[in-house]
Amino acid sequence: MSDAITHYRQLRELTIDELAYVLLMLDHPISADVLAEMERCVRPVTVDDLAAIAYVLETTPAVMLSHVPIDMPEPDGPLATGLPNDADQAELRAWLEGKTTLDREARVNWWKERVARLRVRAAHHEEQLQGAHAELRELGDLTLQEADALPVQCLQYRIRDGEHALNQAEFALALTAQRLDNFPEDV
Repeated sequence: MSDAITHYRQLRELTIDELAYVLLMLDHPISADVLAEMERCVRPVTVDDLAAIAYVLETTPAVMLSHVPIDMPEPDGPLATGLPNDADQAELRAWLEGKTTLDREARVNWWKERVARLRVRAAHHEEQLQGAHAELRELGDLTLQEADALPVQCLQYRIRDGEHALNQAEFALALTAQRLDNFPEDV
């Protein structure tokens, strides 16, 4: 929670003093010192504090609760005490937002939907990449003669970006499909 407060406060370009002032104006006074203690994980955040801070930072309590710092190493256990060991951040956020439950059937369905979405994303990137290749082929010899021309360079950038996006989508799809295939029976 402490990193979430810091992250979203900085994202909104607010100082601790400014956040404290806005909270005061909303009749939820939290001093800058107390906010600093919350950010350092020295002081716990109440549900009321969480709701008010999330509101001011233009996010939701669920997003703040499910925030995992980008530099946090992969946890050895669950993201939170009492949750399934294999629940990841996206699944946790979906549960916190009431979009899924954490029983086995709902979790399997959630992962199946995730695989389906990734398949659509990969197909979209593949289609975009094929279109860019077709445009480049239509230019024919011009691509060799005018390789430094802006339209040719733009197509080459689109192809390179498309190949990268397709690789990322296919990699995510493979990992997600593998996770679904290996989903534990006892969850």
